[in-house]
Amino acid sequence: MPLAAVGPGSEVKVLEVAGGIGMRTRLAGMGVVAGAKLKVLANDGGPLLVSCGETRLALGRGMAHRILVEQV
Repeated sequence: MPLAAVGPGSEVKVLEVAGGIGMRTRLAGMGVVAGAKLKVLANDGGPLLVSCGETRLALGRGMAHRILVEQV
């Protein structure tokens, strides 16, 4: 399922980043790669707020739709 469909408080594991090389490189620099565990902090219609380890990230909805995840 896409990250944009996950509710707040959920913990997920990244399966795939289905975007271009630029987007994959940018997300990899922030720690969002296949196998990474994320926790959704807020998903209220605007940008998603997620934590990846000790880092908090705000991801736009378009980007969040391209990050495929599974529930942990």
